[in-house]
Amino acid sequence: MNYAEIKNIDIANGPGVRVTLFVSGCTHRCEGCFNEVTWDFNYGRPFDEDVEKLLLTYLEPDYIAGLTLLGGEPLEYVNWQALLPFVRRVKEKYPEKNIWCYTGYRFEEDVLDKFCSRWEEMREFLSHIDVLVDGEFISAQKDISLPFRGSANQRIIQVQESLKCGETVLWTGK
Repeated sequence: MNYAEIKNIDIANGPGVRVTLFVSGCTHRCEGCFNEVTWDFNYGRPFDEDVEKLLLTYLEPDYIAGLTLLGGEPLEYVNWQALLPFVRRVKEKYPEKNIWCYTGYRFEEDVLDKFCSRWEEMREFLSHIDVLVDGEFISAQKDISLPFRGSANQRIIQVQESLKCGETVLWTGK
């Protein structure tokens, strides 16, 4: 997997001060995407052990609330496969920090029904994700007043609560 960018201090992609990883590769190709350069799976630099160590160091300060994964598309197969060992390490080292993930895929139809039935490891990946912002960006529904998302169709989902109760639980900002 390649990554396009790392922000060691980000306040736009989740609550609090965050570390953000923009992965490369996306097949959605949403019209009006804010980050078209990341559609190319070969764009950027390789996501290797040194990058993982750097991100873990960035996550260390107490004022960092957590990690945000976006792109590109973190839930493209090659991307989440590469991210799984990393999010596992993040949760082991920093269990108090949360992980947000942005995806153009829909939580119920794509992630739970398709991906989890195809790949057993997707359930483990989800076990490390606290919040998932789902849905493709739709430029006709763009709304810059919405917190932490770009278009009105996108939802902010509490993943662990949703998995426990068997229905989608939306994040309320708390």
